[in-house]
Amino acid sequence: MTEQTDDLRETVRQRYAAAAIQVTEGGTACCGPAAIEVDENFGGTLYAAGERDQLPAEAVAASLGCGNPTAVADLHEGERVLDLGSGGGIDVLLSARRVGPTGTAYGLDMTEEMLALALANQKKAGATNVEFLKGTIEAIPLPANTIDVVISNCVINLSTDKPAVFAEMHRVLAPGGRIGISDVVADDTLTPEQRAERGDYVGCIAGALSFAEYRQGLEAAGFTNVEITATHAVADGMHSAIVRAIKPSITPNTAVVDDGSCCGVTACCTDGEHAVDTTTTVTEAKAASGCGCQS
Repeated sequence: MTEQTDDLRETVRQRYAAAAIQVTEGGTACCGPAAIEVDENFGGTLYAAGERDQLPAEAVAASLGCGNPTAVADLHEGERVLDLGSGGGIDVLLSARRVGPTGTAYGLDMTEEMLALALANQKKAGATNVEFLKGTIEAIPLPANTIDVVISNCVINLSTDKPAVFAEMHRVLAPGGRIGISDVVADDTLTPEQRAERGDYVGCIAGALSFAEYRQGLEAAGFTNVEITATHAVADGMHSAIVRAIKPSITPNTAVVDDGSCCGVTACCTDGEHAVDTTTTVTEAKAASGCGCQS
């Protein structure tokens, strides 16, 4: 990791730590904590009033997102959901309601202050099917193939290593799993320099990918059925967008496919074969998928 990357990550961490402290210790509005100051393109106002009313006021006040990923993720009873950059917990708590007591909603955040706020909001909401984790979205602290849906709200654009984020999402998703993300995306005609002119990094602008870059990044990580739909403008040539994609299901008893992979194993049945998921062995990968090429 470069010094510049470290500096950017620390800048992001400080901004979100300050936001959490503002909600926890700062001033209050007439009916609860004052919302973090953002424009109309970001924050809790992007959620329906009925959703906001279900949650602790502090969870809504701490929202810094550019959309409502739980509204597009099509969550079902019993599913396992992971929110990347969960902040004060608004999307985790909404997801927990949708997946019900047989499901689980995980929230991942790198900021101690936000995690403390999220845990307090979880207690106020009485949510028992929720777990908050400390870590970065470039190195998710969960095993492979354990999540059904990954959501995120205006956080991936903050990462300085987006290929790592896409790879980690693909790794933790179970075969057939999906992503439902809100993020800031730039017009393909804008250069990185032009994006930086429209806003800073922690304001979710300078680090944004273009539509083409986002699609290419997800496909390079192994996702299919990529859909990127702009919802509203957040700056000139910059949009809040809904991003959907699927991790393909593994087809049992398939020996070798065109790309040389076999049920989670590359270079299948050759001297150079190895498991795609580096946390497993070749034998484990083949056995788990029912691969027909066992030798």
